Amino acid sequence: MRRLMTAETPVLAEHGLTMWGYVVLSALDDRPVRTQAALAKAIGADKTRIIGTLDSLQDDGLIIREPDPNDRRVRLLEITDAGRAARRSAQARIQEQEERLLGELSAADRKAFLKAARVLSEADWP
Repeated sequence: MRRLMTAETPVLAEHGLTMWGYVVLSALDDRPVRTQAALAKAIGADKTRIIGTLDSLQDDGLIIREPDPNDRRVRLLEITDAGRAARRSAQARIQEQEERLLGELSAADRKAFLKAARVLSEADWP
């Protein structure tokens, strides 16, 4: 897992993204999360700790944050076309890297590894 994550870092940097930025864009692209609080919950992050990431993504034109007309304390989030393109381009390159690294495993080992990685990434950690 570390080797895969290490291989992702330069790919994300090529797209002007951090790991957290990529996670945020992925969450907003896959299933629209409308508030910062809902996003934080969806990605397993503290809502105050992702503000810097959101600021950077907004400054780069990858997301839009605007006040909720029903509650000005709440910020609504939306991925932009540029954000969607950056996320999908990075994702394609990451998948190419994974294919190369995981190509060293047998089909059965690869399937088991990917299943274990998926289960661990979706686990509810304390």
